[in-house]
Amino acid sequence: MPIPADWPATEAEALAEQERLRPLVQPHGPGPGAGSDTDGDTEADTLIAGVDVAYDDERDLVVAAAVVLDRDTLAVVEESTAVGRIAFPYVPGLLAFRELPAVLDALAALTRTPGTVVCDGYGLAHPRRLGLASHLGVLTGLRTLGVAKTPFVFDHHEPDAARGAWTPLTDPATGEEVGRAVRTRPGVKPVFVSVGHRIGLSEAVDTTLALAPHYRLPETTRHADSLCRRALAALQRETPVN
Repeated sequence: MPIPADWPATEAEALAEQERLRPLVQPHGPGPGAGSDTDGDTEADTLIAGVDVAYDDERDLVVAAAVVLDRDTLAVVEESTAVGRIAFPYVPGLLAFRELPAVLDALAALTRTPGTVVCDGYGLAHPRRLGLASHLGVLTGLRTLGVAKTPFVFDHHEPDAARGAWTPLTDPATGEEVGRAVRTRPGVKPVFVSVGHRIGLSEAVDTTLALAPHYRLPETTRHADSLCRRALAALQRETPVN
């Protein structure tokens, strides 16, 4: 898919877009299954999607995957992929501008609309409080949250070893809580959960734990990561680099 014509092309344009969108983030709201947050769409509230991307820098391509799970059984009910040109150079704090066009295309290819989207990355745990999960939520209006593998530039203490233990993820410059380090498996290193859009932090943590009954990462992320990697490998087999 082509990069949108109005997509930021420079770092200055991307920073200005983040500043424009940041006030639109809604950092509170119920979690999946709480009702009243999907405009009466009962099916949407039972569906949770995960999104992830994989890159082929040699071909200047990014592959995005969206995988929809049943909220209660965690069974996969639909999946889609999208391929596009890498939309922005690599700049820390601006990764959403590299990934979002393909992610939006993958979500648009779904025939069923999820009530919640889990991103492999950050939401409010971002220097300008607009990571990929928050950016995606504002653009789509969907409830979103970020579940990252590292704390980025923020501070935390190790949570207790038990599953469900958590500690605040804080901005060292302000002391603000921007997320939580959450232990999803006993004795396994935590994941870093932050609000994306239209969900509260406690609700985002509860959602993450519900999606990670057996592994460190939520099932949404595991399925989306696997799908985008498989799609990229298939694309590379079909179009070898000359």
